[in-house]
Amino acid sequence: MASWSLGKGSFEPVNVPSDLVYSTDHVWVRKLDDDLVRVGITDYAQDALGDVVFVEVGTTVVIGTIFGEVESTKSVSELFAPVSGEVVAVNEDLEITPEKVNEDPYSDGWICEMRTEGPNTDGLLDASAYLALVEV
Repeated sequence: MASWSLGKGSFEPVNVPSDLVYSTDHVWVRKLDDDLVRVGITDYAQDALGDVVFVEVGTTVVIGTIFGEVESTKSVSELFAPVSGEVVAVNEDLEITPEKVNEDPYSDGWICEMRTEGPNTDGLLDASAYLALVEV
């Protein structure tokens, strides 16, 4: 899997896998099937939040609305839905080890899976557009 990275602030790399799409609210989407996606927060977001201690998501989501929260040692951040649909799975490992969001936000740290209302990822950013958004 190809990734993009750039230096930020203290020269820590920002990992932006090219096989995902991204919202301007720093949520990534991986298409698993025609109407099934996996969702999580980006490397940039987890770094800005600090140590994640709790993750919570709802069940039915509408694009652009709040569908959950990520709590860290610094703050609580709302999650804005990158797509519309129904949450059909949550990463239960995060209940015991929420730090997986920090350690591997694109793999073990995924947050939920959603059954979408059709292919509605058209308004999301590809890796290069997301990098342009977070460049510092």
